[in-house]
Amino acid sequence: MAHPKAALAVTVAAILAAVGVAPAPPAAAATLTEVTDFGANPGGMRMHVYVPDSRPAAPAIVVAMHGCGGSGPGFYSSSEFARLADRLGFVVVYPSAMQQAGFGNCFDTWSDAAKRRGGGSDPVSIVSMVTYVQQRYGGDPARVFATGSSSGGMMTNHMLALYPDVFRAGAAFMGVPYDCFAGAADYPPGASRCTGGSMDRTPQQWGDSVRRAYPGYTGARPPIQLWHGTADTLVPFTLLRESIEQWTDVFGLSQTPTSTDTPRAGWQRRRYADGSGAVRVEAYSIEGAGHSLPSGGMAEVAIQFFGLDRTTPGSPSPSASTSVPPVPAACRVGFSSNGWGTGFTAEVTVTNTGTTPVNGWTLRWTWPGNQRVTNAWNATVTQDGTSVSARNVGWNATIPAGRGTTFGLQGTYSGTNAPPTGFTLNGAPCT
Repeated sequence: MAHPKAALAVTVAAILAAVGVAPAPPAAAATLTEVTDFGANPGGMRMHVYVPDSRPAAPAIVVAMHGCGGSGPGFYSSSEFARLADRLGFVVVYPSAMQQAGFGNCFDTWSDAAKRRGGGSDPVSIVSMVTYVQQRYGGDPARVFATGSSSGGMMTNHMLALYPDVFRAGAAFMGVPYDCFAGAADYPPGASRCTGGSMDRTPQQWGDSVRRAYPGYTGARPPIQLWHGTADTLVPFTLLRESIEQWTDVFGLSQTPTSTDTPRAGWQRRRYADGSGAVRVEAYSIEGAGHSLPSGGMAEVAIQFFGLDRTTPGSPSPSASTSVPPVPAACRVGFSSNGWGTGFTAEVTVTNTGTTPVNGWTLRWTWPGNQRVTNAWNATVTQDGTSVSARNVGWNATIPAGRGTTFGLQGTYSGTNAPPTGFTLNGAPCT
């Protein structure tokens, strides 16, 4: 005899089929997906993206980069970032390097083109991938992060130097300072002065390299987390010191850490904080580890440093003392509305009152009443309950210093149509 529940399931399916209604298919699980047309790609790279099934309307973006000889799908399988994305709702971009420098497929951190902002090669391709995720999945331009292992760790330093206005923070595993390689011939281990163990510059020399990467940039610099094994012979452990010197100089910090501790057995952590106590550089020395990072649990510590471990909006981070501090915004918002019956239109002007351009913006506010956005122009507007996010479209992504941009929206309401009382631009409050 058929089990009663099984018989009921068969009956329900038969009834649905009889009236022409197909049963709902099971929910599809998130998978790694290749994107073949993501924009400018002078590095000839491949792009894979992992988009978790559960994510906020404006998810954070983590660019996770493999080591030499690896691939995006390989790093997806061997690292913990996708599993963390499932739990915390961020999107992961996995680039695949295609450049050759005598050591397999590696990210180009050696060529003149790759050392110039907008100069071409892999850095431009990676920024195109970020832009694609922002446009296709509503990725938050204020929460873009870079991480990677070995060659990917080197590119993490590289991207933070070239594009400090794109990346919010980085975590480099077994990397080298920006501008360490003199050219392609200097790249392969064994022939490289950079990875040969003899590279030694002053902190100011290292810092000057970063400052030359984006001449005239005066905006906020992304904090960085650095990881290295003490027994690494492929990319010598001494390069961790050079990386620390580079980034502490960029931030104008002392070479003496503000704190040291051992968060786990064999992990020595040094923190370099600014006058407000915000950690700008964080360095981990992993006792006895060779060229094998990240190992278990390290990806999660990187994600905590990024501040992405807050599972409940507004809740404190378990690693609040080390997570990325907010970047202040200098902005002003004008809001005017015209209502009729139960409908209204509104015009919103966002003005950059700072001294540097805003490249990529998200304006957020909360309705004080029962307003609901039904249409918008000159911005992509999404609403979750009373919370609203307006993101730039392609043509108005940059707001020059002292200039503004305007967008409009249409909506409905019940009761009162009071205007918002506060706005944030890229996470920081506006007047």
